[in-house]
Amino acid sequence: MPESVPVRCPACRRERLYTAPCYPCACGAPVTPVLDRRTAPTTVAHRAWDDEWVALRCPACHRRHQWPHPELGCACGAVIRIPVTDPVTDPALDPGPGPEQGPEPPVTEAEPGPGPEQEPEPEPGPGPGTGTTAPTSAPTPPQPPPAPAPAPAPAPAAQRRAFRPVAIRTARDAVTAAALYLNWLGHGDIRRADQRPTSGIGLAARGLVAQVDPSVRPASLRDVECLWLTAMTESADCVYFSLAGYAEEARARADQLRVPLFVLDLTGTPQPVNAMADALDAGDA
Repeated sequence: MPESVPVRCPACRRERLYTAPCYPCACGAPVTPVLDRRTAPTTVAHRAWDDEWVALRCPACHRRHQWPHPELGCACGAVIRIPVTDPVTDPALDPGPGPEQGPEPPVTEAEPGPGPEQEPEPEPGPGPGTGTTAPTSAPTPPQPPPAPAPAPAPAPAAQRRAFRPVAIRTARDAVTAAALYLNWLGHGDIRRADQRPTSGIGLAARGLVAQVDPSVRPASLRDVECLWLTAMTESADCVYFSLAGYAEEARARADQLRVPLFVLDLTGTPQPVNAMADALDAGDA
């Protein structure tokens, strides 16, 4: 269960109860950050990408992933960043140095013992000069060739586990939902894109560029074309996630450029918009 701790706002000095969020790992286990009670919370004055994410270790599979840093909005208008700490690694997972080995015992050569008794050699049979002839056997009929072995049945395709979304309440939740979906598709090295998109937030992985638009306006034709040009310069594929949908000309242009389009619903589940997105969601691309 996520822990709840009292948090005092550094701006207005009012105290509120904060419950740590729970993030779903790719293995299916929940990941909950451990709140640092010894460090005072701070207010967020300037946004920086490195400060927005925190590395957490899954207690089930012990893999580390980047998750949004816990924050709390105060009634006075300040945004409070909650400090977290990395729990102590399980000693069973981090084996220490092994026990010291003593000097090896001296190797003694085994004394040669009595060897196995040798069997007497068989006496030679009668040869051609002894006057006796060996019996002749009848010719063996040819055997039919063996039947070919049946071909092995094809192995069933691996079933992909169900996607576990995160409810979208803020723009950060939309970025988290898109990152979780890309991780579910098999992209484990998700990071912030080097080039900032025209609108929204850019994400990148090995061979993939994604754009997340959490605004309330539909994505335009220019947004789709700019994402496609950015992917072409990096020789990568591209995916677009929008919270408010797409304009008609943007959808038509995405079909021509073969750009997968997704709409994020409030549950955090990306819904495919065009055929390329359907193929990507089904695992055919």
